[in-house]
Amino acid sequence: MHLSELTHPNQLHGLSISQLEQIGREIREKHLQTVAASGGHLGPGLGVVELTLGLYQTLDLDRDKVIWDVGHQAYPHKLLTGRYDDFHTLRQKQGVAGYLKRSESRFDHFGAGHASTSISAALGMALARDARGEDFKAVAVIGDGALTGGMALEAINHAGHLPNTNLMVVLNDNEMSISPNVGAIPRYLNKLRLSPPMQFLSDNLEGQIKQLPFGESFSPELSRVKEGMKRLAVSKVGAVFEELGFTYVGPVDGHNLEELITTFKEAHKITGPVLVHVSTTKGKGYAIAEKDQVGYHAQSPFDLASGKSKPSSKPKPPSYSKVFANTLTTLAEDNPKIIGITAAMATGTGLTELQKRCPKQYIDVGIAEQHAITLAAGLACEGMRPVATIYSTFLQRAFDQIIHDVCIQKLPVVFAIDRAGLVGADGPTHQGAYDIAYLRHIPNLTVMAPKDEAELQRMVVTSINHTSGPIALRYPRGNGYGVPLMEEGWEPLEIGKGEILRQGDDVLLVAYGSMVNPALQTAEILSEHGLEATVINARFVKPLDTALILPLAKQIGKVVTMEEGCLMGGFGSAIAEAMVDNDLQVPMLRLGIPDLLVDHATPEESMIDLGLTPAQMAERVLKKFKLQAIAVGV
Repeated sequence: MHLSELTHPNQLHGLSISQLEQIGREIREKHLQTVAASGGHLGPGLGVVELTLGLYQTLDLDRDKVIWDVGHQAYPHKLLTGRYDDFHTLRQKQGVAGYLKRSESRFDHFGAGHASTSISAALGMALARDARGEDFKAVAVIGDGALTGGMALEAINHAGHLPNTNLMVVLNDNEMSISPNVGAIPRYLNKLRLSPPMQFLSDNLEGQIKQLPFGESFSPELSRVKEGMKRLAVSKVGAVFEELGFTYVGPVDGHNLEELITTFKEAHKITGPVLVHVSTTKGKGYAIAEKDQVGYHAQSPFDLASGKSKPSSKPKPPSYSKVFANTLTTLAEDNPKIIGITAAMATGTGLTELQKRCPKQYIDVGIAEQHAITLAAGLACEGMRPVATIYSTFLQRAFDQIIHDVCIQKLPVVFAIDRAGLVGADGPTHQGAYDIAYLRHIPNLTVMAPKDEAELQRMVVTSINHTSGPIALRYPRGNGYGVPLMEEGWEPLEIGKGEILRQGDDVLLVAYGSMVNPALQTAEILSEHGLEATVINARFVKPLDTALILPLAKQIGKVVTMEEGCLMGGFGSAIAEAMVDNDLQVPMLRLGIPDLLVDHATPEESMIDLGLTPAQMAERVLKKFKLQAIAVGV
């Protein structure tokens, strides 16, 4: 049987080890060809091929449920569950999603793009199973990096208190999340990985004891002897998990199918929560990815033979992440109080530059955003200048800490919010659509966004200089506009002050952050049709520059707001509230992301779908205010 013939994972049942190994080779080949052609996550899926095959041969996937933590490790799962023919559309608009998606397949039992959720979800399903008197297996597959997230530990703590609830946790241990793992838990797992595997106690132990002269009379004590021997064996291996209430099994070679299948079969027989520790290699089967596990976690389109990315047609300006990181690092070299904090995303946020040049001013807390924010609060209490650099979608996980630990105490923490706005192929779990709305209503917090990479430099300086309370700056994924950058000597901005970029008497365009340049382009299109727009770069959503915006709104009489974020509670809402509070009744159009989830596609495709290209926005402005109609070519 070949991979292309598989339409149901249960077809793996009964296949020989050699047949499974052949399917494994085909999974890796398909995986590599797909990601090389269109880009995507590479290393995580390559590392779990045998784990997936071995686990699925021991389950009935018509009944049993497997919950994958952070679905980018589940590409082999997708290929085994009927998506082979469509796999070439991975992460493309209307194609196969890059993460698990309940609406995509009945085998995707729980969707996830953020880490550390699988054990909680699997335990919930197991408890529902028991409450209904049903009988199916619930299995959570979680990477070792995700164990640094408090939510996973909370779930382990709960599950370990339920000795009669059958739950299997498969720990995919490859010493990596995206970058190498940090902290005590990964260090402990490494000790386990280097220890001799713990085997199940064989039945012949009992037989050997019974051969002793006192063997029969010794039988009542046998369970205590076995338990004592087990404790002795576990003391070097899985003592922590055992003490938390799990039966620990492993470490097992994650690329040995025979060993995996035997281990999973035995583990399924254990009553209560069990943790199977599987040691894998990220990027397995592609030597280039095995050698550079950080660089090949995810890749843009690349050449399979050389592993090198395919060159773009023209040079690109530096990314916002790089501009931010270089600016912060330059400031940190002269200011030892600056501390950059990342939650296992050093590469993505660019903080590897800070780690390289100022290692004592760099902290990676692992996948623990809540801890990152309260850690920053503690640093701020002692006079440091902590800069928590976290993607917009991941900062959501620390919402209470932002309020409770930082803003209420008015601590000077900097929130550097990367990937704010549309992010593309990662889909709804990663869209940075909500940070404007979830931050601007919090007291004591200043919130700003730059129009380009040069203004980002100034905002980094502004944030470090702002010591009267917390401050947040959001910036988008991708490259800047190529505006000239300064190496140093940046001037801070005046808090709460916007700027006029263009004058016009017919309509007022008030834009925030990444939408400022599209607003200027929209104004040029309107000008071609005889309408002149004033364009304001708001810079700050809080405090809002009402002294600049409201008089112009009253004077011009037509207001359009533009933002790359959710409309409900967002930047446009802030303008509308200010107008209402000042008894200003002016026709208004809010442009941004409506009340829907933005699916995976390129950011450009998503902007078209949302009607947020300059041409589309010009047409919407004209239609809203019943002005001259134009034909739009998108």
